[in-house]
Amino acid sequence: MSGHSKWSTIKRKKGALDAKRGKIFTRLGRELTIAAREGGGNPEANTRLRLAIAKAKAANMPKDNIDRAIARGAGGGDDGVVMEEITYEGYGPHGVAILIDVLTDNRNRALSGIRTLFNRANGNLAEANAVAWQFDRKGYIEINAEGVDADELLLTAADAGADDVVAGEETHIVYTPREALAAVENKLSEAGYNITDSSLSWVAKNEMELPVEDAVQVANLLEKLEELDDVQSVASNLNITDEIAAAMA
Repeated sequence: MSGHSKWSTIKRKKGALDAKRGKIFTRLGRELTIAAREGGGNPEANTRLRLAIAKAKAANMPKDNIDRAIARGAGGGDDGVVMEEITYEGYGPHGVAILIDVLTDNRNRALSGIRTLFNRANGNLAEANAVAWQFDRKGYIEINAEGVDADELLLTAADAGADDVVAGEETHIVYTPREALAAVENKLSEAGYNITDSSLSWVAKNEMELPVEDAVQVANLLEKLEELDDVQSVASNLNITDEIAAAMA
């Protein structure tokens, strides 16, 4: 899971730049809307919405934007837009497995953009479940590492039901069973840990190692996929080593 956590850290740093351009607000707004449509507009009774609100606040999304997105999903909006959640699967350069989570009001537009990027990178889209079997759906909790003892965090997280903790210099990553995400997050928050991100994430069962030059080629495709307006998240089984992360910085 180390490669996955490094990729998440890279995305978080780049996400700060996206936030300045307001681009990230579009994705966060869609997530808020669909969470409210599925589970209602009360975050106390809707875990997914509560997590979406936390991510929106962490990105400094204006409160009015958050409220409008929730109202739209809970029935307070009259725009008539229907959002679909889709996961596309494919293989990038050098056979790296890739999953793309999409939230869109136009399936054809979303698929066209993804297919174009795969073709340009000498990759190809795959049939349903051709790639997904190589991943687990897990809860992902990111914690600010400042002042945190990783061993104590591991004990607290394990006691709350977490699967694993990956320690890092700036952030520690806690992985949980998908159904335990909210419970573990609540326990860690009650214990005083500073949670900077929380979501469901695809985690590769086995990571693929590539030479730096080849890995950067794959990472460039992952970044371009992330930049598509309809794409919410991208996961791969590429093992991003410190050397690869440095080359991407």
